[in-house]
Amino acid sequence: MARQNTTACYCSIAQHSSVTRRHWLKWSLALAATPMANARLSFPGKPVQVIVPWPAGGQTDLTMRILAEEAAPLLGQPVVIVNKPGAAGTLVVPLLKAAEPDGHTIGQVPITVYRHALMHHVAWDPVKDLAPIAQVSSVHFGLLVPSNSPFRSVADLIGWAVQHPGELILGSTGIGTTSHLAMEEILTQHNVKYVHVPYKGTADQMLAIATGQIMGGVNSSGFAPWVEKGQVRLLAIFSAARNPRWPDAPTMRELGYPQAVYTSPWGLAAPAGTPPSVIQILHGVFYKAMFSTRHIEALARFDQSLDYLNTHDYRMAVLATIEREKKLLARMNLLAAPAS
Repeated sequence: MARQNTTACYCSIAQHSSVTRRHWLKWSLALAATPMANARLSFPGKPVQVIVPWPAGGQTDLTMRILAEEAAPLLGQPVVIVNKPGAAGTLVVPLLKAAEPDGHTIGQVPITVYRHALMHHVAWDPVKDLAPIAQVSSVHFGLLVPSNSPFRSVADLIGWAVQHPGELILGSTGIGTTSHLAMEEILTQHNVKYVHVPYKGTADQMLAIATGQIMGGVNSSGFAPWVEKGQVRLLAIFSAARNPRWPDAPTMRELGYPQAVYTSPWGLAAPAGTPPSVIQILHGVFYKAMFSTRHIEALARFDQSLDYLNTHDYRMAVLATIEREKKLLARMNLLAAPAS
């Protein structure tokens, strides 16, 4: 009797084990069929394209090519730069929106695309249509005046402008650009009325400042050779900390403008819907690549800084920037009217 019970018990255990194994096998197969698991197993299955919304040969393009070269062996596939210039660097968003969300097409995304969507009615939404990967780099902005200007400090310039409403003439690299917003934020705190002169680019604006056609302006680190040649004077920078290259130039934060940090950061993003596991792989690869000595040296050569943020922090920083700039653009009457 005991022998029969023991045999029955063994049979029961064997049947249970068989059922358990079958369930485990079915569960394993189901898990393997999920998009996330498939993405992890198959990515990258071919070269990764990086859309760069600027012409070939520019500063950002050149540093992106070095970043791609550093990332390729880590990814195990070629990383190919695809230049798509035009529309003020915003073409990257609709192109990513139209791409397959599998991680094989990503893009270099300047912060200005988010601002552009606030200022204009467009058929895409960078918040909804993009999946951030990581923030990579940023540039320096400074307040500049001619070398023979009587303004020796930011206080000098603002003090004069307050006493002479509407007479201060300042330039930027375009309406609604980072240089324009940075300048506006400082001056509106003092209710300064001034004449804004938008230029097409750095060269035109810097020449106008150096020759005294305008009284000053804000520009990105393209101002470096003009400062070094003594053609313009750097009054202050809009970075969070002083720049070792210009140690005597105070930050706007130091001068009492805690919110005036403008660096125009850019990062990498994939199409919305890209599996989180693929985003994680891309983040890990480009994180290692961006901290390579070769990439850091390339950034420094073009007066850019490594300004890394992980996937979560990058998304949060973008959302915070959008809220901040939305208020500033509304004050400047540059916010797009609600669609009817």
